[in-house]
Amino acid sequence: MPSERKYLVTGGTGFLGSALVKAMVDRGDDVRVLDNNFRGSASKLGEAYLDKIEMVEADIRDAGAVDEATKGVDMVCHLAFINGTKHFYEIPEVVLDVGIRGTQNTLEAAIKHGVKEYVFASSSEVYQTPPSVPTDEQVPTCIPDTLNPRYSYGGAKLIGEILAFNYGRKHFDRTLVFRPHNAYGPDMGFEHVIPQLALRMRRAAAEAGGGKIPFQIQGDGSETRAFNNVHDFIAGLLLVIDKGEDRNLYHIGTNEEVSIRDLVLKIADQLGVEIEIQSTPRPAGGTPRRCPDISKLQGLGYEPKISLDDGLREIVSWYADWADRHPEKALELSAI
Repeated sequence: MPSERKYLVTGGTGFLGSALVKAMVDRGDDVRVLDNNFRGSASKLGEAYLDKIEMVEADIRDAGAVDEATKGVDMVCHLAFINGTKHFYEIPEVVLDVGIRGTQNTLEAAIKHGVKEYVFASSSEVYQTPPSVPTDEQVPTCIPDTLNPRYSYGGAKLIGEILAFNYGRKHFDRTLVFRPHNAYGPDMGFEHVIPQLALRMRRAAAEAGGGKIPFQIQGDGSETRAFNNVHDFIAGLLLVIDKGEDRNLYHIGTNEEVSIRDLVLKIADQLGVEIEIQSTPRPAGGTPRRCPDISKLQGLGYEPKISLDDGLREIVSWYADWADRHPEKALELSAI
């Protein structure tokens, strides 16, 4: 049965946004998408889904466009942001502008049009280097160095959380914040660790022509992350949307923690190459260890199902196929 509720998803042609939109459509929801395709593309949705949604192509910083897109919806799911570490360092002022102005625009439009439910996509970057791991939702948030442009993203997300909860205090029946933790999957873009490693490794293997390949990584590889497959992530996000409690935040991720060194070796195994890892200096602002405590979301019924090995098999294969179809672009990206 089709849902009687209408949702606005900002950033709905991005990696996570498009996955959410497709899952919503599959269960019969009425969805409107707002995105300017800066990092996403309507092709991520495909014609089958584009025919079932209302698409608004606009910049989240355009208050008039956001206002128009918000009319008649029951919930705003605000995912529009500029992600990607490369962007944090190169265009931090744009990251901040999109993040802060975009969030204010969506909140003000929701209030104006009587929307009573608001969902904000935050990030694990708001607490940067956590004092405890696994990390729960109550950990103190921290931007350790305002001079470092990396924190443009985490800073904008932290401001967004504060804006959402405090606007929501008076105006919304439910205000929900979720923090994704290293969601990954096919077609996730090229500014993230798994695609970058896979593309660089394929190029190194091709240039070496066989034998053990020297392969450089940032840091010594002891840093850890918990990579959350996009299918599991969306299952968790739908639980937050459907069952989350007002003025609560939820970590969405997995507790399968892995070192970057082991991740690199797993990707090498998927590609069928033998590598010799070489350490290089780690950029300032990196986090030594990150893994979420997901017990709060588990209380809503969440349980991640896809192992990292299975998920890597899918994503490494996808990027290998993409590189074969776009050899010149793959060569350019593998030099990053």
